[in-house]
Amino acid sequence: MACMSGRQSKNNGSIKLVAGNSNRALAETIASYLETPMTKATVRRFADMEIFVEIEENVRGQDVFVLQSTSFPANDHLMELLILTDALRRSSARRITAVIPYFGYARQDRKPGPRTPISAKLVANLITRAGADRVMTVDLHAGQIQGFFDIPVDNLYASPVMVRDVKEHYELGKMTVVSPDVGGVVRARSLAKRIDTPLAIIDKRRERANESEVMNVIGDVEGRDCVLIDDIVDSGGTLVNAAEALLEKGATSVSAYITHGVLSGGAVARITASKLKELVITDTIQPTEAVRVARNIRVLSIATLMGEAIGRTAHEESVSSLFD
Repeated sequence: MACMSGRQSKNNGSIKLVAGNSNRALAETIASYLETPMTKATVRRFADMEIFVEIEENVRGQDVFVLQSTSFPANDHLMELLILTDALRRSSARRITAVIPYFGYARQDRKPGPRTPISAKLVANLITRAGADRVMTVDLHAGQIQGFFDIPVDNLYASPVMVRDVKEHYELGKMTVVSPDVGGVVRARSLAKRIDTPLAIIDKRRERANESEVMNVIGDVEGRDCVLIDDIVDSGGTLVNAAEALLEKGATSVSAYITHGVLSGGAVARITASKLKELVITDTIQPTEAVRVARNIRVLSIATLMGEAIGRTAHEESVSSLFD
């Protein structure tokens, strides 16, 4: 990954970084990487919890990047993003890029039944109408969401960060990459190809209503260190069940690399009590205290990757070459 050193002088201060409240730690690390101070902005609540935003520096004619994950509480953080974008547009920013490490509502990307919304499309419309000129995100749940926007979308991949970490922690000759479901095969296969390891798939089936899921393992995992790959871990139930299924098939150990650690409800306790050797997530969502102290959850920083992508975007350089 190329170094950004020296680019600060080239942009002559034309890059502005603005952050909402969803993930200040990540925003500040990205700012440090870019050697660009955070633009002063107020994002606070009125007594009735309405959101108030004020940009406290001149951004006229500037290339502004708004850093905000739409993680829990999703609706509050989405509104912060929209209002920040509107404030910047009305302040005559030259270009506004919504940098959304975790894009909420992405799981509602189609109509699973009659009279249901496609909320991912609605959110795309809101971000566009608020005034964003482009969007940058990480590991979209479904690639077709890029087509929901009528503005450019850069979908970054956490795989370079994960590949580097896997190589540091595993003996690749004894490792198998596993997709926890059929829908995630493309993502898992891509990582398996990068590190030249076998691929296995877990096929989940519920034979009858009100019966528990049966997990069939497709591929040989006996005597292997299995690493589950996915984009989102929410309740953790699928991961825990997948780990048990793999161990029953003779796997030596089971770990998981997941980009977005949503980890709602009792997920952290469920994973801590499970047979998972380790869950590795990135900081696209700001880790809670429970995540930070969990014995078998580790957080990788995505800041360098995102900082590099922001720098390249600002200088009209290739972003896709980061993943070649």
